[in-house]
Amino acid sequence: MAYDQPNSPFKKLKHTTKGKGRHFLSAKEGAGMTQAGRNAYNKETGGNLKAPQPQGGPRRDSYCARSKGQMEMHNINCSKTPDKRICAARRRWKC
Repeated sequence: MAYDQPNSPFKKLKHTTKGKGRHFLSAKEGAGMTQAGRNAYNKETGGNLKAPQPQGGPRRDSYCARSKGQMEMHNINCSKTPDKRICAARRRWKC
């Protein structure tokens, strides 16, 4: 069973990938949050989520390292299953 965070701000966001005002991209579009989703999350939490940084930099390096660990932990091979959300997000970040 997955760990459930009772006060997570993600629970308050609309988890939709279709329609106007959607907060997440579909896996075919590259996964991740839309600008509207980031704005809603930042408003709710007072955070400062930023868009992906595919051109390089420390945020990209950190994301690529974390997502590689997730792929290894869950035994995901993107060459065999390229339609997984983690694979799409890594392509969007150019990992």
